[in-house]
Amino acid sequence: MEKTLQVLNVLERAGVLSRYAIGGAMGATFYVEPVLTFDLDIFVTLPQTADSLLTLEPLYEALRARGYTEEGECVNIEGIPVQFLPAYNDLLVEALAEARETLYGQTPTRVLRLEHLAAIAVQTGRDKDRERVRLLREQSSLEGDYLAGVLARHGLEARWKKWTS
Repeated sequence: MEKTLQVLNVLERAGVLSRYAIGGAMGATFYVEPVLTFDLDIFVTLPQTADSLLTLEPLYEALRARGYTEEGECVNIEGIPVQFLPAYNDLLVEALAEARETLYGQTPTRVLRLEHLAAIAVQTGRDKDRERVRLLREQSSLEGDYLAGVLARHGLEARWKKWTS
């Protein structure tokens, strides 16, 4: 995965994407015991086009030019299937802006904050997201006040209460 992150850092420096951070199940492994996952979810902020549309095509073109191929909804980068997820709502924009800088091996990267991972899982609402919230609550140290603020800003308090009562 370190080589994959190095490629993403090159793309960020080149301006192909404005910012990225690891999320999803792989992001959660920075805080809790690993769970089975088949891809690396990368949340991205993309440069705006002239007509203000967001598109992954320039990113995919840059990856193809470097020899990486698409496999369904992912791009295989150094043997790791990577799914790029644009920050399409306020919660994801905030999560990307507040992602934590860290090292993976010797490679700098960003990972979504634990509280944002939990809020995104609540917002997404699938059964596997409910399980992720359970694991995050049991195996990590959520900052309660910070989480409460995130949930309040994004209208997720009622669902959180329903999931955690």
